[in-house]
Amino acid sequence: MTHHVAGDEVAYTITYLEMKKRPSYPHPPLPLGAPSALIAAPSPPNWYFLDLYRQVGQEYEWTDQFERSEGDLGAWLKDPKVTLYTFFRAGWPHGFFILDHRSTDICNIAYFGLVPEALGQHMGRFLLETAVHMAWDTSGTRCVTVNTNSLDHPRALPLYQKAGFTPVRRETHRRTLTRDRPLIGV
Repeated sequence: MTHHVAGDEVAYTITYLEMKKRPSYPHPPLPLGAPSALIAAPSPPNWYFLDLYRQVGQEYEWTDQFERSEGDLGAWLKDPKVTLYTFFRAGWPHGFFILDHRSTDICNIAYFGLVPEALGQHMGRFLLETAVHMAWDTSGTRCVTVNTNSLDHPRALPLYQKAGFTPVRRETHRRTLTRDRPLIGV
């Protein structure tokens, strides 16, 4: 298998998706098995978000938030229209998502993902469907948006589409990789 190495500049494609009506599937129940909880963290400290962000995104070039100033990141996280939700299972964080309601009538799922140890356990669908319903449960929501890119987990885009999101635009960008990884499809 051919790989890119850290320092390579690569092209990647961002896909923007939206959902214009509430999905027909029901609110998903918490997964069976180990004790689980979804806990809101309004106004979390920067370090808490950055730790989750690092754990979920380190394999997918999630680096942009580390470049923000402490003040800018903190202002975003403390905005009353932005809420971070952490999914705990068996006592430790399995994933998280952020709902951003700062745009009129639109809720953006700003971040969504699972830590590597939680992948392959069918938690992604539960967490995404929960995020979607919570976005729609906020009064005034008329559209839910999310984006992914070709650096993310290869199942991200199909999962969003299966949940009811429709691609509305694509953009190609370039970035320098921070770690070695398999070849990337644009």
